[in-house]
Amino acid sequence: MRMRNAYNPSAPKKATNLTVNSDLLSQARALGINISAVLEQSLAEKVRKLKAEAWLRENQKAIQAYNQEVDQNGTFGEDSRSF
Repeated sequence: MRMRNAYNPSAPKKATNLTVNSDLLSQARALGINISAVLEQSLAEKVRKLKAEAWLRENQKAIQAYNQEVDQNGTFGEDSRSF
């Protein structure tokens, strides 16, 4: 299962306040790290991961039922394929 965007990348940016370790922030700034971009990338990955986990939890019964069906009866068209 692959989700392309876990959020709307075209949504407008919104200013927010964060609390960050002062030494880490100083080092990041000294290295020219775009803190907003790093946060956005990391947050997007976390959102994708949590949404995928939630989807698997929500669909676990259906996935198990399908797998059991395939184990017992094979897949649709399995007898017709030539590979």
